[in-house]
Formats: sequence, structure tokens, C-alpha cells
Amino acid sequence: MTTRPPLPPFTRESAIQKVRLAEDSWNTRDPGKVALAYAIDSRWRNRSEFVNGRDEITTFLSRKWVKELDYRLIKELWAFTGNRIAVRFAYECHDDSGHWYRSYGNENWEFRRRLINRES
Repeated sequence: MTTRPPLPPFTRESAIQKVRLAEDSWNTRDPGKVALAYAIDSRWRNRSEFVNGRDEITTFLSRKWVKELDYRLIKELWAFTGNRIAVRFAYECHDDSGHWYRSYGNENWEFRRRLINRES
């Protein structure tokens, strides 16, 4: 397992940098690359779907980005303390019929001592 600086405890500047790095990674739309930023046993909830672990994250994102074309994400630091960061986000994409969609939400990240994002 590798560490991905910046590392906790976070300052305002390092928390902003961590959020920006996550945004950049997601905007590559590379499921394997995005999944590597999360712990092997990460747990996600996306609407009514529960995703557990990197393999399921990769599968989930692959399926997501086949349908959500020209996906573009913006993440913004909402709050932080110690080893936790709260993020709000907005993304937009279109389907294969050309209909555009925009979604908003928030994420709560908690980092372990080994510094891989555990929950989203």
C-alpha cells in the first residue's frame, strides 16, 4: 500500500490540495486510477447502491462512465480536521441521447494511519 501526500493531520492548504488531487484523478475517468486512491476495504454509498472495496469501485466507475458521457467533476473543500475531510461536489455529464445532467452532493473522507481514503 502506498501513501499519497498530502498526509494528515491536514492544514487548510493541504486539505485543499488533497481535494484538488482527487478532483483531477476523477476527471481522468480512469476507474483503475481512481480506485487506487481508496483503501482495499473502502465502503461507498451511491444513492441506493453500496460499493465495497477497490474491485467493486472499479466496476462501479466503469459502468458509470459508460453511461455518463463527457463527465466533469468539481470538488470543493467543505471542512476538515485531523485525518478527516468533508467535500462538496458538483458534476455534469450527458447521456447517449445528448441530454445533460447535473448532480450535487457531499462526501466524508476518513484517512487511516496508512493514509488511504477509507470511506466516501
